[in-house]
Amino acid sequence: MRPEGTNRGRVYVGLGSNLGDRLANLRAAAERLGRQPGLRVRRWSGIYETEPVGVADQPWFVNAVQELETALPPRELLRLLKRVEGELGRQPARRWGERLIDLDLLLYRGEELAEPDLTVPHPEMWGRLFVLVPLAELAPELRAPDGRPIGEAIAGLAGTHGIRPLEFPSRTSS
Repeated sequence: MRPEGTNRGRVYVGLGSNLGDRLANLRAAAERLGRQPGLRVRRWSGIYETEPVGVADQPWFVNAVQELETALPPRELLRLLKRVEGELGRQPARRWGERLIDLDLLLYRGEELAEPDLTVPHPEMWGRLFVLVPLAELAPELRAPDGRPIGEAIAGLAGTHGIRPLEFPSRTSS
């Protein structure tokens, strides 16, 4: 089921960090992604501080979403994201646990994929304020799989987890 309103030329990646200098980790990941051949960063959302989901006994995260343009196939893009995570020091850890950097492929050019280790749209994104709030800044036309506009999906999750804005500088690329 394709989320309505998805811009077919765009790819959306979620960025998160809750260890070390969280803002510097996000900026380093964004900068590295911007230098990758075959990948163009078009815009990125504001940055939010967010309560952990799944494992509560850890520091709060900072999260943002980037809108990218690429001709890379989804699996190759996923490999690139995992490589950047490793280059920035991410180590294997418990699911939903602490991490220096996390890069999640959220949406890929309006396509749907369901493979053992790659599902797009991201299977958990519609239940996560830390994804939907910054994503709505970049793609307010998106609709949830049940047809609700992204704003209504966000309203339906209000109060489930803490989220507060940290930064809203201009994050566009030419």
